Amino acid sequence: MKYILILTVLLASTTIAAATFDETMAAAKQGEAYAQHNIGYMYDNGEGVPENDAEAVKWYRKAADQGLAESQSNLGYMYDNGAGVPENDAEAFEWYRKAADQGNAPAQHNIGYMYDNGNGVPENDTEAVKWYRKAADQGYANAQYNLGLMYANGEGVPENDAEAVKWYRKAADQGHINAQSTLGWMYNNGNGVPENYAEAVKWYRKAADQGQAYAQSILGNMYSAGNGVPESYAEAFKWYRKAADQGRADAQNELGYFYYNGEGVPTNFISAYVWWSMAKTQADTDAAGNLETLKPKMTKQQIADGQALAAKCYESNYKDCD
Repeated sequence: MKYILILTVLLASTTIAAATFDETMAAAKQGEAYAQHNIGYMYDNGEGVPENDAEAVKWYRKAADQGLAESQSNLGYMYDNGAGVPENDAEAFEWYRKAADQGNAPAQHNIGYMYDNGNGVPENDTEAVKWYRKAADQGYANAQYNLGLMYANGEGVPENDAEAVKWYRKAADQGHINAQSTLGWMYNNGNGVPENYAEAVKWYRKAADQGQAYAQSILGNMYSAGNGVPESYAEAFKWYRKAADQGRADAQNELGYFYYNGEGVPTNFISAYVWWSMAKTQADTDAAGNLETLKPKMTKQQIADGQALAAKCYESNYKDCD
C-alpha cells in the first residue's frame, strides 16, 4: 500500500513576536534579514496585513538573497505552488537546494519529494532517499513518513518493512496522520511487525480522531469484526458514519448494510437506499448491486422518499442525509 506523497513546507516565522507590522517593516527596510522574512510571512498568511502572495515573494526574496535559509525554503515553496509568481519547478528546486544545503529540514524534504516525483529534476529514487533521510534525521515528520514509504516500496533502498515501520513510528509519534494510519495497517497485516489487532486499532484510532476518513472507515471494520476490540455494531456504525460524511464510498456502502440489516441501528430501507445511492455515485459496484436488491423490497413511496433524501444528501455534500 502506498499513499500519495505529500508536499508540505513549514512557512517558518523565525522571530515573529509582539512586534507590530510597522516596527517589523521598519527593520526590514533597513535590510534586517529576519525582519524581511517575517514581513514575507505576514503577507503570506495575512497576519497584520491583507494576504498578498506577490508581496510575500518580494520580501522572502530580499531575505533569501542575504542567505536566510527559511526564506530560501519559503521562496522555493512559492515557486513550487505558483503563489505570487508563475509556477516554476526548476526555480523552486534552486531555492530549496540553497536552503537544504544550509540544513533546512523542510527544504531537504521538498528536494527529496522533487527527486521522488521528477519535478524540476529527473526522477531519482536514490537522491530522494538521500534528502528525505537528511530531513528525517532532524526529526521532520513528513520526511520520516516518506522515507518509510521508500523502504516499504523498495524505492531507492532495498525493500524493508521493519525499517519502514521504524520511520512510520517516528512520524506517527509526532502526530503525523498518514503515518499513524499506515502504522495501523502494518500491525493489521503483520508487515514489518508481528500482526497485532490491538496495536492496529490504537494507531487507526489516533488517525481517526484527527479526522482521517480512511482510518475512520477501517476502525469501523475493526469494530464490526471484533478485531482488536470487542465486537460492537454501534461503534462500527459510528465510525462508518464519520467516514461516510466525508465521502468515503466504502463506508457509505457499509452504512447501507447496517441500515438494511438493522445492525447498530434500527432497520431503515430509506436510509439504506440513501447511502447505497451515495456510494453508487462514486462508482461503487457493490452499492449499485445492493440498490437493485433493495428496491423490490421497498414501497413506491419509500423509493420516492429515498430518492428525495439522496438528492439532498448529495447536494449538501453529505451534510443533510437523515
